[in-house]
Parts: sequence; C-alpha cells; structure tokens
Amino acid sequence: MEKEKGVDFEEEMVESREWVLSKYAANGFPTSDHLQMRTTRVIITEDSVPEGHAMVQLLYISVDPYMRTRMNGLQGGLYFPQYELNQAITAMAVGRLIKSKDPNYQAADIVVSPFFPLAEYCVTPTTYFRKIDPDAGISLPDYISAFGLPGFSAWIGIEVLGNPKPGENVFISAAAGGVGMYAGQLAKLKGCRVVGSTGSDDKVKLLKEEFGYDDAFNYKKEKDFDDALSKYFPNGIDVYLDNVGGEMLEAVLNHVNNKARIPVCGAISQYNQVWNESKGVRNLLNIVGKEVRMEGFLLASYLNRFGEFVMAMESHLKQGKIVSKHKIYYGIETFLESLESIFSGSNAGKVLIQVCKQ
Repeated sequence: MEKEKGVDFEEEMVESREWVLSKYAANGFPTSDHLQMRTTRVIITEDSVPEGHAMVQLLYISVDPYMRTRMNGLQGGLYFPQYELNQAITAMAVGRLIKSKDPNYQAADIVVSPFFPLAEYCVTPTTYFRKIDPDAGISLPDYISAFGLPGFSAWIGIEVLGNPKPGENVFISAAAGGVGMYAGQLAKLKGCRVVGSTGSDDKVKLLKEEFGYDDAFNYKKEKDFDDALSKYFPNGIDVYLDNVGGEMLEAVLNHVNNKARIPVCGAISQYNQVWNESKGVRNLLNIVGKEVRMEGFLLASYLNRFGEFVMAMESHLKQGKIVSKHKIYYGIETFLESLESIFSGSNAGKVLIQVCKQ
C-alpha cells in the first residue's frame, strides 16, 4: 500500500510495468510485435538499493521523436546508440525518490533525468539526476518540456545557431510539436516574423492564437510546398528550424536569402524509412550560391549552455512570455499509442505520459 506522497511503502515488493524492445523495426512504425510491456518485481528494502543509486517512482515520462531512431537496428544508431533488445528502453522523466543511497538525495525528493527506464518504478544510478523544487512555480511537466529536450532543442536552434535579428523571416516546420511551439515563441521574442507549418487546421489556429505565430499553414492541404513558401515568404527565409527534412527542406532551399541559417533539429518525415528509400534533397547547390549555413546539432554538445538556457526559459515562463501545451496520456500502458501520435500528427504540443498521481 502507498502512503502519503507515494514515498513510504508497507510492502517489501511492488510490481512495476516497463516497456522493452523485443525486436528492431527498420521500416514503418513499430507495433506490439516490436514494443512490449512486461511486469517486473522491484524489491523495496534498503539492501536492494546499491550505493550511488536510488529507488524511484516515475511521475511523468517524456515521449520524443528521437526514440524511434533507437529502434531501427542501424549499426551505431543516429542520435544515440540503439536500444538493447529485451531491456527496458529509456526516456527523460520526472520521478519521486522512495529510497536513496546517495547523500545528495533523500526520500521524497523530486528529480528529473534523461535516462530513466520507461517503467513505473526502478532502481537506477543517480549520476544524471537533477533535483527540482515542486514549489518553484513551474509545473512538473514543464521540467521535461520547456526545460527538457524540446525546450533546449528550440533554444539552441533559435538562440545559438539561428541567431535571428529583429525583422528577419523565420520558418518552423512541425511547428505545433514539442520543439516547434517553443522555437516559434523564442523567435517572436527576438522581434522576428514567424511562420509555421503543421498538419491540421486546428493546429494552424493553435499556432496563431496561443503561440503567437504571425502565420501558419496546413502542409497536408498544400499541393506544392514551393508555391506555399512563395506565398508565405515573399521576401525569402532567413532562418529555418528544420524538424522534418525531405520535401519541405528541399522547398525551403528555393526560398532562402543570402546568409540564411538552417539549424537541423531532426527529420521526422524520414524516421520510419531506411535511408535509401527516403526522398533526397536535389537542390543542395543553393546552399553554395546563397552562402547558407546548414548545421545539425546534438544537445550533448551544448551542455555548457544548459544553465544559461534554464535561466532564460524560467524567466520567460514566469513572465508569461512563453506558454506550454501538453498532450498527456495516462498510464504506462499508453506508451505505444503516445509515440504513434507524434508520427501520425494527432498530437498538439509536447507528448507526455503521466505514470501516476503526484
């Protein structure tokens, strides 16, 4: 039985459901043939927690597109190494400590880590824990959205690599997703004209009415991306935060201005295909003629800027200059459905799983 705040337990064992990858999925979206939920037993005694570890009850789990790239079986992976078969897959999450064998943490602490197993309970190293204050005026979901991978990706892409100047034209693809919603708002704070592409009319409305985009369009209704960008960017594109790759990137390269910047955050349109079956970009020579800087980035290369990012984002959130939108699924069993929503376009905002009540 759980007691107050889920920290003290009368029983010495708790059953915990977790997700494992049983086989790799090179093509198409993974199914229950690839991703399976299993039940394990977590022993709740002092002796069951090694030194430098803690026993954690997961509260919120972040569901992100990069997770798909770790399931395709490619040697070496793309962003990270492939998930190990028949082992719990990992994700960024917020959890509450039940027991701790690290003097820096104690029971009832709330922590965030990028490498929690996707489970209800776990015993895990405290190496990457970051303690958070649940009374700081920031919602727990924001610690894995605004302050998590999406917010940090948007900040690096816009503030560091895009570096837009007031009055410049900024284009964001997958604009209503976890990264896009923050990227557009950050660009608006820089005094830019910002346009986003997204996958439904409702999300076009969301971008303009809640996230402050100057304009937006439903890419599923556009028969020709090149024509669409001619309409929305008559004066060209100065910064493009690329979240999708493929045909949209090719169209953008026909509309970039001299010295344009293209930070490449991801290519979600390609994640469910092997590389030699995806559509190539045929006009890369435009990068030369316009002296465009196109640069991919990994957050691990910018961890020295994380403190600066947190201070800036916290200020924006508390002043209401940036808002978050979360699509929350309830229960660990919803992982497959929640991951699929990112690729089907049925989600709006950051996709999270609420594992248990706070």
